[in-house]
Amino acid sequence: MENNKTGKYFKYAIGEIVLVVIGILIALQINNWNEIRKQRDKELHYLVNIKKDLNLNIKELDKYIAVRAKAIASANTIIEHYEGKPITDLKTFSQHTVDIYTWRKFFQINNTFQELTNSGNLTLISNDSIKGILLNMETLYKVMKYEEEHFRYDAELLLYEPSFNMMDMNDIVQNYTYKVTNGAMGEDRELSTEEFGNMLNDKKQKNGFVMAAYEFGAMNRQSIEMKAMCNQLIELIDNEIEME
Repeated sequence: MENNKTGKYFKYAIGEIVLVVIGILIALQINNWNEIRKQRDKELHYLVNIKKDLNLNIKELDKYIAVRAKAIASANTIIEHYEGKPITDLKTFSQHTVDIYTWRKFFQINNTFQELTNSGNLTLISNDSIKGILLNMETLYKVMKYEEEHFRYDAELLLYEPSFNMMDMNDIVQNYTYKVTNGAMGEDRELSTEEFGNMLNDKKQKNGFVMAAYEFGAMNRQSIEMKAMCNQLIELIDNEIEME
């Protein structure tokens, strides 16, 4: 100070401050990069698991599409007999009815998406197209469940109630089980021509099979649409992973 070196000390101090600030900024940037990397790793982990769910979902959809296509064919065959085509094999006709009676609901495989939404981590998905299709699939799934509930109501009113009142369902079930298990279960029973004759005179049940053909067709169209979404998502996810 006495030798008029004050200016040099100020310059030195300012230089030290600048270096400290630069060091802090670099440390913050590195920390930010590390955080971004962690977030990206999490995102990729979720994307890989979403893809696994989608592949399982496609298998389920294919199974339900095939089962419902068979049910539609059975319903149309039954309707032909309502409209005058003679029944030549009562047991085969009975099996067609059971194909309709034993319909099942579809349940989407979307465990990873549910985990993302429940944990609040959906924002980790940075690709808006992937996120948008995931959300659209959830909306479509709700539509599919509504369609199933619609058919359930129709089936209870038009098929189950009248059939259970006029048919011996144990004979039908025993015969069907015997047929599909190649005799390992159930019994090969004779079926009542009179009961099935009464059934073919019941317009209410005919309408039930008409609605089955129509509504299973609607369900399959929705399933095909969901399958297309799954395949589109898998392609987008593959592209996202390849960017790494």
